[in-house]
Amino acid sequence: MLRVHQSNFRVIGFEERPRLEEVAAVARGHGLPLVDDLGSGHVSASNRLLLGQEEPTARESLEAGADLVCFSGDKLLGGPQAGIVLGRADLVERLRAIRCSARCASTSSRSPRSRGRSSSTEAPERIPVLRTLAQDTDTVRARAERLAAATGGEVEETVGRVGGGALPLAELPSFACALEESLAGPLRAGEPPVVGVVRDGRLLLDCLTLTDEEAEATAAAVERARA
Repeated sequence: MLRVHQSNFRVIGFEERPRLEEVAAVARGHGLPLVDDLGSGHVSASNRLLLGQEEPTARESLEAGADLVCFSGDKLLGGPQAGIVLGRADLVERLRAIRCSARCASTSSRSPRSRGRSSSTEAPERIPVLRTLAQDTDTVRARAERLAAATGGEVEETVGRVGGGALPLAELPSFACALEESLAGPLRAGEPPVVGVVRDGRLLLDCLTLTDEEAEATAAAVERARA
């Protein structure tokens, strides 16, 4: 039996889903292995609290009765693109037809080791995506103000969307540098390309997605685009 966690969609209204324990009971009653596809999921409860999302962890899925759990290694661990399967050894052994390269396995294994060497409060700093999501709003606002001052733009309050396979509705407060819409094309065609959001006749450069160093490079890109 296969349960697939809803990824980039949500059903809103009167809807109900069986708990994984209930699905596991049905699978055991028919002598079938239960596979739980988490899509992305979370490594730990601390990540879930960071994003405020009810995403399951692989451990919780196994404890609820799943025989195999599969998820996306790059989304979950911040490593290379990969699919990971955990669960009963006899079932995992039957999946030998699907293997990743030695390089992928090596780099995937370094991500959790790096996370393991850090404390729970330091862990987000080691994974670029989590570091971005954990930014303080005041830090993002200050970055937007610096970019606006350097480019002659204006600071505009906006919302950053996490998106991806597991967090389609997660929104984070953010601030952008608003510029003239005519810069959108030249910035995309520049080197490096700068991709913004065109809204209400203005180009928004969301500073949640930029580091301080990238904001400086963006200011230089804006100057080149105008020239």
